[in-house]
Amino acid sequence: MAQESRPDVPEKIKAPAGEHLVLVAHATGFQIYSCQVGADGQPAWSLKAPEAELRDNKDQVIGRHYVGPTWKHNDGSEVTGKLVAKVDSPDADSIPWLLLTSDKHSGTGALQDVSSIQRIHTKGGQPPTAARCSSSNLDATSKSSYVADYYFYTPAK
Repeated sequence: MAQESRPDVPEKIKAPAGEHLVLVAHATGFQIYSCQVGADGQPAWSLKAPEAELRDNKDQVIGRHYVGPTWKHNDGSEVTGKLVAKVDSPDADSIPWLLLTSDKHSGTGALQDVSSIQRIHTKGGQPPTAARCSSSNLDATSKSSYVADYYFYTPAK
């Protein structure tokens, strides 16, 4: 793999100093939302799960991204993350940029030692308009297409 450099991102979502970038994957897929009663008692769209293919810089499918949030590489390695920080996307119609920390690993391979994950360069993925989620269609789901880049980091050796 050609050596990628760390992306230029807001301070709030920078990977910890000393961590090494080991993989960049381009995701194409969906953010799946479910119409649920929110904390305020009103129906609102809430994220149910992502569903995306992960591709390398040669456009080859190298894995997938799904509920967890989990990223699974074709080599069998897998990492699940938990949110650390988020910032609004520069594109107002797109889902936020994120920094996540690893929560769980399985398998041996590219993702086995991942400690941090960034989601940046997002396009799309926002929930449907509020008007489409109402008390008459609770539990309805909606898929919103999105693309993003995921940057995976490991601790310093």
